[in-house]
Amino acid sequence: MPPPPSAASRDEPHIRESVVGAFAVPETAAGPVVAGSAAEAALPEGVVADPGVQGIAADPGVQGIAADPGVRSAVAEPAVREPVAAGSAAPGPGRTERVVRERGDACPGALRLHAADDGFLARVRIPAGLLDARQARLLALAADRFGDGRLDLTSRGNVQLRGLADGCGSELAALLDGAGLLPAPGHERVRNIVATPLSAPGDRLRPAVRPWALELDRLLCANARVTALSGRFLFAFDDGRGDVAALGPDVTVLGRPGRRALVRLGPAADAVEVAGTDAPRAALLAAEYFLDAADAAGTRAWRVRELPAEHALDAGEFAGRLAAAGMAAERVAEVAWPYAAPPLPGFAGAGAGAGAGEGVGAGADAGTGVASGSAGAGGPLCVLVPLGRLTSGQLRALADAAVRRGSAELLMTPWRSVVLHAGPGSGRESGPASAPAFATGSGPGSGRGPASGSGPRPGRPGDDAAVADGLARAGLVVAAGSAWQSVTACTGQPGCAKSLADVRADAAAVAEAARGPLPVHWSGCERRCGHPQGTAWVDVVATAAGYALSVHGRERPAVGRDGLAAALADARHTDDFRSSAESESDAVQK
Repeated sequence: MPPPPSAASRDEPHIRESVVGAFAVPETAAGPVVAGSAAEAALPEGVVADPGVQGIAADPGVQGIAADPGVRSAVAEPAVREPVAAGSAAPGPGRTERVVRERGDACPGALRLHAADDGFLARVRIPAGLLDARQARLLALAADRFGDGRLDLTSRGNVQLRGLADGCGSELAALLDGAGLLPAPGHERVRNIVATPLSAPGDRLRPAVRPWALELDRLLCANARVTALSGRFLFAFDDGRGDVAALGPDVTVLGRPGRRALVRLGPAADAVEVAGTDAPRAALLAAEYFLDAADAAGTRAWRVRELPAEHALDAGEFAGRLAAAGMAAERVAEVAWPYAAPPLPGFAGAGAGAGAGEGVGAGADAGTGVASGSAGAGGPLCVLVPLGRLTSGQLRALADAAVRRGSAELLMTPWRSVVLHAGPGSGRESGPASAPAFATGSGPGSGRGPASGSGPRPGRPGDDAAVADGLARAGLVVAAGSAWQSVTACTGQPGCAKSLADVRADAAAVAEAARGPLPVHWSGCERRCGHPQGTAWVDVVATAAGYALSVHGRERPAVGRDGLAAALADARHTDDFRSSAESESDAVQK
């Protein structure tokens, strides 16, 4: 592992840009490439202080839940510069103050490396979460060659490389470009696109939305205007079950029967209906509409919900813009948005295409429509990554499993899991001719280097059990019921200077004893980086005295480490879950 940046280097600019020939990224309307200060070094990964705020981190791209004054916010609020005048309209859903930013965001990317305590960090955008097996192997190679041999999955289905050596940016950019992961360097930070991971062409009930998401990615990369988008602006393509629609996207495309789609702007209750074939272009025009409104407002908003009320996006006006662009579009008022929990680890059964409560088969979870264990062998396999951290060997094992299942594709989900579909892929099969084969041992750092064999070959349907068993031996979760289920954590110590604890070690120490139905997120400080969205969760935050616990903002008694397991188990079984989730859903729709 490379040594962490020195104290002196942390006083220098916090974000570094790689400049390699074609990879020289000019400054755009998104703001300056660097924003360095000694204070900024104390912020968590990927968050850079707004110059207009004293000691407050900018919103790290997660949905706020502080619409109710009685509920504590789970994230630091964005820079607030100007209060709303008495009697005037609020600037947006849940907002009581006007948000004005003095510069663009400084989110890290593959060409902007962020300095953390354990080395530099690169965030690689994976639109729709889709990697082919060759790309996955090359990411594993990058982790070994330049970093600490590990890869983090993010809450937007992206991948982070950690522990990167200073000065590796040029070589890293060249490797990612060769893997097809940097199709448009100037756009690399705006390609934040999530899609329902279980969406599939064979689903008779719901449209396949992944092709729509990939078409939007192509449109984004060909459009110079959208380089002005913040690195936190999020697009979501939901096939109608309501999984990624619950993540608080800025633009949501919701699949409808008859290959139709609804397009929602931010948290609005109204939407615009278009033909499914027009959905990607409508999403692009939604982003341009946002940029026009942000420019007119002069507040340098990063996300739709930050727009002041007088410049809020309107579904009727948006429908008119789509019509002017040649699309048939109709405003739909007060849409009842669906909600589905993330898929459980294991094989999705025959009912996987159904939403919650829509007749899923035996053995399926009522909240997800996904069968656990091997009940649905032959369908998509959801593989949970404990605490969202993969070794390079585990990523190679997943790539090999994807090839054996016949698709050679991996879908990284926003819930720090990987879905492997069965059957023919999209023609992007990888094999010995296009990428080296790698060993797939299960230990940390295993599989680092070429293997002597020619790599896995596409398997038969009967191979599903063997594939799952192999991934379990590699340390991944392939069946429901694991203690790691619904447990997430920020980086914590020693990687983050702001963290007050090694939250990952503490989470592992009590995982078995603190099981429960509610998700739990461990944070090393008040910023709560990477916390869950779209549902209630148990919030565990490190303090100088131990840990503070709350359930969706409702505080519980603080505990020391000795009583942590029992207190956490009790919190995860609280009956606040349904009422809290419903309250957030109501707040978002209002």
